[in-house]
Amino acid sequence: MYYVGVDLGATNVRAVVGDETATIVGRARDKTPSGPTGRAVTDVVLRVVRQACDHAGVTPTDVGGAGIGSMGTMDSTARVITVPANVSTEIGSIPLVDPLSELLATDNVHLRNDTIAAVIGERFLTHPDTENLAYITISSGIGVGIIANGEVVWGRDGNAGEIGHTTIDIHGFMECSCGRDGHWEAYCSGSNIPRFVRALHQENTVETDLPIENSEFTAEHLFEYGGTDTFADHVIDRLAHLNTAGVANIVHAYDPSIISIGGAVALNNPEHVVEPIKSRLDEAVLVEPPEISLSELGSQAVLKGALTLPITESTEVRTTVQ
Repeated sequence: MYYVGVDLGATNVRAVVGDETATIVGRARDKTPSGPTGRAVTDVVLRVVRQACDHAGVTPTDVGGAGIGSMGTMDSTARVITVPANVSTEIGSIPLVDPLSELLATDNVHLRNDTIAAVIGERFLTHPDTENLAYITISSGIGVGIIANGEVVWGRDGNAGEIGHTTIDIHGFMECSCGRDGHWEAYCSGSNIPRFVRALHQENTVETDLPIENSEFTAEHLFEYGGTDTFADHVIDRLAHLNTAGVANIVHAYDPSIISIGGAVALNNPEHVVEPIKSRLDEAVLVEPPEISLSELGSQAVLKGALTLPITESTEVRTTVQ
């Protein structure tokens, strides 16, 4: 039996086809359209799924089920994305479950936010014996997926895990993209790190080789200068302090035994992002610190997590994904 997994991000739509072990046999991707309507996004999702099936040599109606890990805020009752993250809110809601069910001729289709899909994938594929597990993404945004006592914490409408919008600076030094001040994501996400760098430089004007004035300046540039530029090292240290505070909040709230960290910012810069958290966390928490590691699923954590959603319907973790 084959299954489909879809990762719907603000930039790309990716789809894979895999077997019962989540071994991928077909894949496809395309750009996520910015509109003009939510249905335009739906159409791209359906096209990419068809292409992945073609690549795998599988007829869509022969697929046993599908999972979708998506950015944005969802309505689990209506089974749609209501507020797309980093996509114009003017496009309206994005229908996903019903159109994909129709394409695949199956009701075994599941929609979860991206970090919840990822933590289910981590449990199924990497840490099958772990009852208390967290997956954190540090990417263009910041989010978390939690499994507590063997069950996924996904909230009233499936929107649990928006840890990036928790406050780590009560003085509100930086405004988040959501419009509120002091959020973790406002400082440490890939999309906001350049703003944080410029704000710190304006506050403490020092010599630096960082191309701050370049409109193309990104988080990648900051980490490239780590170890060779004093100001870059200062910013990286501030990020490490704030990331550790955010992770400590997760530890105190859920007491996981393992934390797996993914997302482009962490995956591409583990020595500047993950390692400082590991070295500082012991002093930041009152409980036994968890094991912390870079996600073994890498950039495919959400995609493989989405693929496991329909598969786990027939396993012992069935109650955690319904």
